[in-house]
Amino acid sequence: MLIGSTAGLSVIGLIMVFSASSIYSIEFKGNVFAIVLRQFIFLCLSILLAIIASRLSLFHWKIIAKKGFIISIGLLALVQIPGVGKSVRGNSNWLSLGFIDVQPSEIAKFLMIIWAGYMLASRERAGIIQSNVLALIAPGFAICIILILKGNDLGTAAVFAGILAGLLFISGIPLRLFALITTIGFAGLAGLIVATPYRVARFMAVFNPFAVDQYKNSGWQPAHSLLGLASGGLFGVGLGAGRQKWGNLTEAHTDFIFSVIGEELGLFGTLFVLILLGILIYSIFRIALRAHDPLVRYASSGIGCWIAIQTFLNVGSAISVLPVVGVTLPLISYGGSALVATYLGIGFVIGAARRDPVIFAEMKKLNQLWAK
Repeated sequence: MLIGSTAGLSVIGLIMVFSASSIYSIEFKGNVFAIVLRQFIFLCLSILLAIIASRLSLFHWKIIAKKGFIISIGLLALVQIPGVGKSVRGNSNWLSLGFIDVQPSEIAKFLMIIWAGYMLASRERAGIIQSNVLALIAPGFAICIILILKGNDLGTAAVFAGILAGLLFISGIPLRLFALITTIGFAGLAGLIVATPYRVARFMAVFNPFAVDQYKNSGWQPAHSLLGLASGGLFGVGLGAGRQKWGNLTEAHTDFIFSVIGEELGLFGTLFVLILLGILIYSIFRIALRAHDPLVRYASSGIGCWIAIQTFLNVGSAISVLPVVGVTLPLISYGGSALVATYLGIGFVIGAARRDPVIFAEMKKLNQLWAK
């Protein structure tokens, strides 16, 4: 289920990136294949890295996990250095390598999950009481969130906060304390929204993006996202025949690719994508529950939370039940950094499955069948 859903989502993502980016590629790159070719190159690189990640031993993962927090802080701090970091659409969370821009926060998501898994596993082995979990990993995530917010990227900060909440819940933190933490988190989020006029406008646009005072401003993207989804009907207008990508959805191949899927492939297309994402998330948690090593169990669960939270935020923005937060749809949206990070996470989970004696025996049988 894990490999099949990943492969299916990657193929659909490549096809939809090509369709959604075709107009943008011609207009700004002069070549209809410019965006999808980059995505294909990153997909090949991601698959290679996932294979390597799946074959790393627990010894090597523990070495990486120990340094995960320091590397993450270094990457997130690097983009804040004038002349090093690059601002894209008002978010200063990018690094320009000349030929391509990369987003260090995507790699930091994976590294922080591995680090948190290592810390939680150490706590479990030492038999420390559950309430100490908060002091164990929350400060590290808080530093990352502050650095990300300094770059004005509330969407990525929300993903980090969601991953932290998921890990705290999985670690067995008392529900009363968990409820208090989430309440404080939502209060902080509300404060960040209220403190910035454009975030307030985005939040208000959720209620009625077609309102006269919203439509041509903050309501433009959610309104045209809904128009695309509504015009797709059950079976869509046809692959490549979508109209909203012709300048109405400026982030059609990234943040709003779900809307393009709905317009061109219809309700059945969007449901198929959501089912594949559901299978992917379910299989990750199922493998996590089978893991004997606590590092693998916590880290795999964190990866499942990461993909689930990001899916929720992206789809929620596309159907206008959440403000536009600017996060990608895992394995579907265009973005090399996001694709590499997600595949590294999936590679880690595949490695966990390969170390499971029952799963390994089944894989060996399948290999023997293929050999015949």
